[in-house]
Amino acid sequence: MPLNRALLLDTLCALELRFPDDALARLDRYADLLAETNRQFNLTAVTEPDEVTIKHFADCLSLFSYVEFPQNASVIDVGTGAGFPGLVLKLVRPDLSVTFLDSTKKKLGFIENVLAAVSLTGETVHARAEEAGQDAQFRERFDFATARAVAALPVLSEYCLPFVKQGGAFLAMKSAAAEEEIDKARGAIHLLGGQVESDFLFDLAKNMPRRIVTVRKISQTPPKYPRPSAKIAKNPLK
Repeated sequence: MPLNRALLLDTLCALELRFPDDALARLDRYADLLAETNRQFNLTAVTEPDEVTIKHFADCLSLFSYVEFPQNASVIDVGTGAGFPGLVLKLVRPDLSVTFLDSTKKKLGFIENVLAAVSLTGETVHARAEEAGQDAQFRERFDFATARAVAALPVLSEYCLPFVKQGGAFLAMKSAAAEEEIDKARGAIHLLGGQVESDFLFDLAKNMPRRIVTVRKISQTPPKYPRPSAKIAKNPLK
């Protein structure tokens, strides 16, 4: 599943992004391993090269257009799956300290294999987000938390904001139609110690609008959050 390098470069150019050749080579290796491993167990339903190039790789890289990641910033990718967006961020910015959190061990094993193949390191954590969020090893320790299309924003905020230190940010990658969802999440975000700082709506490609919401952590998350997953699902914060 080679990346369509020309399509990726054109898309990044429209986003005013450029990356060095070695970073693009690492993305190529990632795409190859994604295709190879996806034949053994399901990592992604998106398999056509142009769609993989845009919907996975360009989409993740768009974060760099709207978010400034300081040198050596710490990032936790919550519900990372096959590594989107955390692994893409790491491959083009090896200085970032990225922790990959997922409840599926096979997916974390895949991420470890990709990192080894390109001679990079990262921390993988096999746990549920609501459990890791109550662990002192991870709670309020990161500059950024990222998540892509994991859940509705009120629920996603309860999973992600506990990981973010004060002054840091939770970056939610959402669909263009998430405006009402964002409005409904403001109360939950405030309760969890956050505040919506920015909401960028942009076209990733033709007929493909996307949204990046930045939630700034302005105060500590109350100790009772995140709650057990059953409570989060039954009674989302409002």
